[in-house]
Amino acid sequence: MSAPSGRGAEAAKAQPYWNPYLAGIGIGLVLLATFFIMGRGLGATGAFSAFLVWLMSLFSTEYVTSNAVHSGYWNDGSPLVVFLVFLSIGSFAGAALSSALAGRSGWSIGRGPNISPVGRLALAFFGGLIMAIGSKLAVGCTSGQALTGGSMLNVGSWTFMIAVFIGGYAVAPIFKRQWL
Repeated sequence: MSAPSGRGAEAAKAQPYWNPYLAGIGIGLVLLATFFIMGRGLGATGAFSAFLVWLMSLFSTEYVTSNAVHSGYWNDGSPLVVFLVFLSIGSFAGAALSSALAGRSGWSIGRGPNISPVGRLALAFFGGLIMAIGSKLAVGCTSGQALTGGSMLNVGSWTFMIAVFIGGYAVAPIFKRQWL
């Protein structure tokens, strides 16, 4: 595997990835600590909803406060001062720091030989858009549903994750051709 673009030949060799089982145990311990300290689980969808409520409030506070869905994120006029916003910012900062320390940071577009960079970016954008819509319909993203809901044995969360895996395995052969 070549070094990410933007790094010269003199760049240090990238460190190996963590053992996935140890990383999973680490995520479980973070989730347990979050329940213990904050009284709630993990999830990022609420942070994006809070950001959108803040953005909408710049144009119409009356609309935000009168809407049953949006008013839940209003937080007494401070929609960005919530745990999930800081969780998302910390997750991004931690991932950036971790990749830099491991020698794995840089700009690149991961793609197979049978797809152009523009095609790959378009697929990534539309895939992300579908996931965003799905996370709102499922009332939570994969981290909120799988980690938090799954740990509480929520039937809806387990159904969601089973559907994610079935959907992933169903469409994988279609997209695998792009990588061969």
